Amino acid sequence: MRHALYPGTFDPITLGHLDIIERSLRIFDEVVVSVADTRPGVVFPVEDRVRLVEAATKHLDRVRVVSFRALLVHHWESLGKPTVVRGLRAVQDFEAEFAMALGNRRLADDFEIIFLMPRNDFVFLSASIVREVARWGGDVSSMVSPPVAEYLATRYGPPAK
Repeated sequence: MRHALYPGTFDPITLGHLDIIERSLRIFDEVVVSVADTRPGVVFPVEDRVRLVEAATKHLDRVRVVSFRALLVHHWESLGKPTVVRGLRAVQDFEAEFAMALGNRRLADDFEIIFLMPRNDFVFLSASIVREVARWGGDVSSMVSPPVAEYLATRYGPPAK
């Protein structure tokens, strides 16, 4: 069985993240979406982020959602060294992801990572944009799944009319 690991903060999970998960399922038999427990600047609690990823992916049979609190390479090893999947939207993503991949490969020379580009609709979509739009009363329904939109409405209030 070919397994993939898709790590991130998912703060919150967006339709862009979901697109990468669905594309990964075309390549891999199972995708483990790993929600980073603590990272600087994370807004929502890990339990909420895990629950939202589970809700957003409940229609996908071969997705497993876990949280982790470790170096990515250590988490990767604990899962049996699956191929890591990351999304690339633009040049700034490439630079950050390239540095992360090289750092992890320095720690484990068999660390493998593939990069997937999202659909054009999601190239400029990020969790920080979603949070900002929701915070100021904007409609995020074209950016996140319905359970995530509902969660954001409970946190920030419903979208302004």
